[in-house]
Amino acid sequence: MVSLLLVVGLGCVLLAAASEPAAASDDVAALLAFKRDIYEDPLAMLSDWNSSDTVPCQWSGVSCSPLDGRVVTLELSNSSLRGFLAAEIGSLSSLQKLILDHNTLMGSIPRAIGKLQNLTVLNLSTNQLMGPIPSEIGDMRKISTIDLHANRLNGDIPPELGKLTNLVELRLSNNSLTGTIPGSNDSVMVTTSREDQIGFCQLAQLTDLDLSYNFLVGDIPTCLKQMKGSSRVGNCFQDNDIMNRPVEQCENINGTDTDHITGGSGEKNMTQPLWLLIVEVVTGVSLLSILTLCAIAGLRRCKDRSSGDSIPWTRAISWKESTVISIDDDLLGNVPKMSRQELAEACEDFSNIIGSSHETVVYKGTMKDGREIAVVSLSVPVHYWTNYVELYFQREVVEMARLDHENVAKMVGYCKESDPFSRMLVFEYPANGTLYEHLHDGEGCQLSWPRRVKIALSIARVLRHLHTELQPPFAVAALTSSSVYLTEEFSPKIIDFERWRALVAKPFLSSGVIVNGGPLNSVVDARQMRFMDVQANTFAFGVILLELISGRASLSKDTDDLVDWARKHLDQPEEFSKLVDPKLKNVNDDNLGIICNAVNLCIDAEPSRRPSMNMIAAILEEGVDMSTATALRASSLAWATAELAMS
Repeated sequence: MVSLLLVVGLGCVLLAAASEPAAASDDVAALLAFKRDIYEDPLAMLSDWNSSDTVPCQWSGVSCSPLDGRVVTLELSNSSLRGFLAAEIGSLSSLQKLILDHNTLMGSIPRAIGKLQNLTVLNLSTNQLMGPIPSEIGDMRKISTIDLHANRLNGDIPPELGKLTNLVELRLSNNSLTGTIPGSNDSVMVTTSREDQIGFCQLAQLTDLDLSYNFLVGDIPTCLKQMKGSSRVGNCFQDNDIMNRPVEQCENINGTDTDHITGGSGEKNMTQPLWLLIVEVVTGVSLLSILTLCAIAGLRRCKDRSSGDSIPWTRAISWKESTVISIDDDLLGNVPKMSRQELAEACEDFSNIIGSSHETVVYKGTMKDGREIAVVSLSVPVHYWTNYVELYFQREVVEMARLDHENVAKMVGYCKESDPFSRMLVFEYPANGTLYEHLHDGEGCQLSWPRRVKIALSIARVLRHLHTELQPPFAVAALTSSSVYLTEEFSPKIIDFERWRALVAKPFLSSGVIVNGGPLNSVVDARQMRFMDVQANTFAFGVILLELISGRASLSKDTDDLVDWARKHLDQPEEFSKLVDPKLKNVNDDNLGIICNAVNLCIDAEPSRRPSMNMIAAILEEGVDMSTATALRASSLAWATAELAMS
């Protein structure tokens, strides 16, 4: 008997010992399959994933359990990986965390991911994954965090997610998901057991739910309305009011099939004439009421005109009746208003034109107190200028007036008159021309290396201010070297002329009505989209840095595209010197390397991977200031020498 027990015990030990290598080999095979489906790895993150290894625990991004050696974490965030998510990932049966955000993973999420029964964190956000969310995710009963935001996922939200009773955080924003939110027991399944019910209202642990910026429709479940950590903006819900997308974006998805409501049974078809009759009666009464209200409003308007009283926040009069537009002038109460006559005298009767386009004309002038100004006049016919455009214009003036930074050209005031119809913006005008003119139209001899570095730092700091210190953030509509003006001391000042051209050019601004000052979705949406487009500013700053380094224009018929040309040298530090403007002397190699590394980050082809200007400014300040500015501050003689070199 004792011998038999020894044999059985030895067999168990041998079986366990044999199973561990098998389990480890399964993990190795799954990870190598993952690697095979990644076809671009520019940072060489997977270079140490060798097929000859029997244990993957030392591989980059891989962590193992100290107990059995199984893989429990795969984390490769921000690794610039490009490829597909292999189905073999489902074989990592002990995996607890799968974190692959901020890469370029494409294709669909494999259904085999539902086999990860021990997974607690799934983060595949900010990739390019497409297709539906697999319902098999509902099998991962230990999961507490699911983050799939900023992909290209479509289809319905699987109601099986309602089975994940441990789920605390679910982020599905910025996709193209459609259908309704699975609330309590919204599926066709009808059960009496609470355990069989599916939907988000069954998730007692769920505290953070982000469904914003999809195309979801229907009603919002009551349980989600009461959830403090729930975000639903930018969808097409029936009861979400101003938080929805613009109506035109929702029209293509609202044509739902209603046959199951009005058709199918003979009993329901028999009641259709009654419903039609009710609709006709309600429509007739509504039309009669509207006509009556219009007549009363017309009589009141005539009476108001005769008495000379003005009512704020009213609908603008038709342009056929009058060219006067009045929409809450108090909105501009804190912005100086200037007369057309005053500006005509400053700009030599509007003869001193320094720029023009189809949408705007820019004049240069001098105020009586000696200040030099730039006047942007919007070239808009009066019949185009609806009350919709007027509100947009006024809000843009308020947005520009709140900008207060030494490297933003100050807004002096605005002009708003009806005879002749005028809408003008007035800015302080730095008289030393634009950065573009100094770099590309002249010989560039006035822009020494220290001066160019100083300009770069100043632009980085003002963008940091606009993007991170202002609330809401502000993005320059078109940031180029032509929108950067220089003072006599070569201090840069940004003037956002392009913002006003965009205002006039927007086709959707040609119609609309403002009632009682209420916000319109399309106005708010457009402003938010533009103000939040900080990634485009980051890329543009990288281009300006390249122009400062190389002296080349961003686009030229005589040379290649600047970014494409520069990328050939930016990947190899030993070739940074090939980017330098031949006219420059005494270029500091350390500074050049810091700036080139910043350029590489700014011009990343994937916007989501570009760092914030807060980080870019810090990189330049910590690197360039420590190597140049700090040294100059330490010595007055060095400052004097530098000033002589820049003058």
